[in-house]
Amino acid sequence: MRAVYYEAFGSPPQVSDLPDPTPPPGGAVVSVSVTGLCRSDWHGWRGHDPDIVPPHVPGHEFAGVITEIGSGVTRWRPGDRITVPFICACGSCPSCLAGDQQVCENQSQPGFTRWGSFAELVAIEHADVNLVGLPDTVSDEAAVSLGCRFGTAFRAVVHQGRVAPGEWVAVHGCGGVGLSAVMVAAAAGARVVAVDIAPRALELARLAGASEIVDASAIPGGPADVAAAIRDRTGGGAHLSLDALGSSVTCVTSIECLRRRGRHVQVGLLPAVTGRPALPMDRVIAYELELLGSHGMPAHAFPEMLRLIEAGTLRPDELVTDHLTLDEAPAALMSMVRAPVNGIRLIRPTSRSSSGS
Repeated sequence: MRAVYYEAFGSPPQVSDLPDPTPPPGGAVVSVSVTGLCRSDWHGWRGHDPDIVPPHVPGHEFAGVITEIGSGVTRWRPGDRITVPFICACGSCPSCLAGDQQVCENQSQPGFTRWGSFAELVAIEHADVNLVGLPDTVSDEAAVSLGCRFGTAFRAVVHQGRVAPGEWVAVHGCGGVGLSAVMVAAAAGARVVAVDIAPRALELARLAGASEIVDASAIPGGPADVAAAIRDRTGGGAHLSLDALGSSVTCVTSIECLRRRGRHVQVGLLPAVTGRPALPMDRVIAYELELLGSHGMPAHAFPEMLRLIEAGTLRPDELVTDHLTLDEAPAALMSMVRAPVNGIRLIRPTSRSSSGS
């Protein structure tokens, strides 16, 4: 198979011919129709994820078609269209048995603990637990981000954040996951304040359903003044706020923009290598704020989101801003050192087949 491959952290990735994967027992091999280029892939390439051991193939959100299944798989067959949560669960640990596969104690992650989807083929473990069937009415473009950015945003807003109609929701960082969160919150009947420093990101946030936009670069004084501006726009502060970027600045601003008894959800990664944010715990105590993490979404929770996509209530394909070939992917991955890319960028491997075997 052809795949994007790097020999060491930070070394230039290249497109190489690599051995085809074989399905593990209970697993499957998937022909990748389309895969997404995510900030997490850049963090992995830079060596910020301790689970990655080079040489490595990145890529963790994708849609595709099963080509082979391993022994013991009962729910799937070659030719099925699927997507996969970026956290692949074991299905048997205490967390999995409680329905919390997104925090599986024995999880694997394509593109991190295993070779990923910047390739023509990718192998997935525990297929019966982790694969999600795609309805014919949901396109590859709509499905590709469900395993990471859109699915993560959906769970962060709906399940962890407990969004309610009429609430104010602040979204800090309007890249792929942030725009997804804007769309999900607006579809739930919330009023959304989108915060970013890039005009294009804020324009896309408005199109995704934001009621208000805040250009943080135009507000002097730093995070405290940005938070004050959000509290002013929302008549006292957001009920729910999400850091969708993952930085000390956006994390603290998200907490400080909340009204009393508000809820902060941390979605963007905060790798230890970038430093630990100093959180305003005095405010957390005085306002009785909730601080929550959100880490993907389990496969069994996808049908609720898929129904909304089929109904046209959610339109993740509208967040796609660019299409790349596999040969263009290495340069695009390296370019993310400058800044996150607005919207969702897709990569289409030159797959040998999309019909199964």
